[in-house]
Amino acid sequence: MDIPRMGLSTEFLYRAHVEVDEFLQVGDTFRGRRTIVKVKTGWFEGPRLKGEILPAGGDWFVIRPGGVAEADVRDAYRTDDGHLIYVSYRGIINAAPEVWARLARGEVVPYTEYYARMQPMFETAPDNPYGWLNNILAVSVGKQGASGITYDVYQVL
Repeated sequence: MDIPRMGLSTEFLYRAHVEVDEFLQVGDTFRGRRTIVKVKTGWFEGPRLKGEILPAGGDWFVIRPGGVAEADVRDAYRTDDGHLIYVSYRGIINAAPEVWARLARGEVVPYTEYYARMQPMFETAPDNPYGWLNNILAVSVGKQGASGITYDVYQVL
């Protein structure tokens, strides 16, 4: 069957940087090596929103057998005009063993050498200036750094 492909495009929403506070090593579980990563602070900034990432969130991170990691993140954003946005996202980080080792040593590894993709979902009061976030789908590309991770977040149009 010949069905024409439907187009998909994105629009840049913001860049976010998360500084991590500590890594709580749960250890090897039936799902993989579990680590809980606590957020220390951070920021986000884009054409339509900017502000700070509060130290109220974290990542319930697991590296599955085989080396692919699953992110399960929950963050609290406060916009520069005082509104709160709950951001939760799932994602995949896939890297070769030597890239994982380099990241673990705190080396700067170009984001093109591994796959870090997330799918943020937003929740905020519908009557504030950011209520439109409740009704969109977004994707992001991540880059791990020595003290945290940076994301470029895009709305799927």
